[in-house]
Amino acid sequence: MEQEIDKLKKEVLDFNPKDNNELLLFRQKFLGKKGVLNKLFSDFKSLSVEEKRKIGSPLNELKGLINNVFNADNQPKTQKTSNDSIDLTLPGLNTNMGSTHPISFVRNKIIKMFREAGFSLSKGPEIEDDWHNFSALNIPESHPARDMQDTFFISLNPDMMLRTHTSSVQVRYMENNPPPIRIISPGRVFRNEDVSARSHCLFHQIEGLCVDQDISFADLKLIIQYFVNNLFGKEKKIRFRPSFFPFTEPSAEVDIFWGLETETDYRITKGTGWLEIMGCGMVDPAVLKNVNINPEKYSGFAFGMGIERIAMLLYQIDDIRLFYENDIRFLSQFRSLTN
Repeated sequence: MEQEIDKLKKEVLDFNPKDNNELLLFRQKFLGKKGVLNKLFSDFKSLSVEEKRKIGSPLNELKGLINNVFNADNQPKTQKTSNDSIDLTLPGLNTNMGSTHPISFVRNKIIKMFREAGFSLSKGPEIEDDWHNFSALNIPESHPARDMQDTFFISLNPDMMLRTHTSSVQVRYMENNPPPIRIISPGRVFRNEDVSARSHCLFHQIEGLCVDQDISFADLKLIIQYFVNNLFGKEKKIRFRPSFFPFTEPSAEVDIFWGLETETDYRITKGTGWLEIMGCGMVDPAVLKNVNINPEKYSGFAFGMGIERIAMLLYQIDDIRLFYENDIRFLSQFRSLTN
């Protein structure tokens, strides 16, 4: 073994790498798991005490020579950065995997649900003009929705604003596409409201529209029942309460019976057991006229819901601001969500 060690010493002393590849091969030969150095130390264990005294010093000397090869001058040269070098041969660092945001998850789930029912996807601009955001939807100038407290207007052009609902997308689609129409319109909307646990100045909506011959309120109830059954479960009861929206007549708000089994149920339903989830109604004939669709021949229904509200119900979230704060402690709870 002593002669073998002397031979290896000479090889190490004569080693002069020309490139990274030679240096890596040297590392593998001498320092690898099955390399020369590990084998020598393994054999060293079986030697007698006298042989160990004789071989121990040369073996440690060889180990030191090998380690000296990998000093700063002989490290693999890699691409330089502005501060220091990066060794691409080092193992990578473990990183935390991200997850689908709960808003995106609920949005995609609802889109998939309505696509399976025959609805197509339609999108539009977030900065809208007065016609598409208000006038075409039968919202007169005196309507409270036009008040500065509700709408973000563009100061340089008072006719332009951040859209307050995705109904503007439906107007644009009806202007350019004749019936039959079956679309859903997801997107961000903006309201000039105070930010609190229950409201925000921006949020996400999904609105649906169906226009064709002989469309009735019964068709609307059927599609709402389909939505509730698929998202909340078939055991959930629903009810329609008369309401008012300028662009639908008749109009209704849809509630589901959430129950009164826990203290949380009492709190979020204010002791009634019922929760509002969306607004809906039959498209007003005036709206159809505004987009050049004959209301004598065609009728339609529309519905709309806030995605944040649906997500808050599904996951028992009591503060809408959590969706926008990017708190990793909050978002990490949704890593199991898959679309």
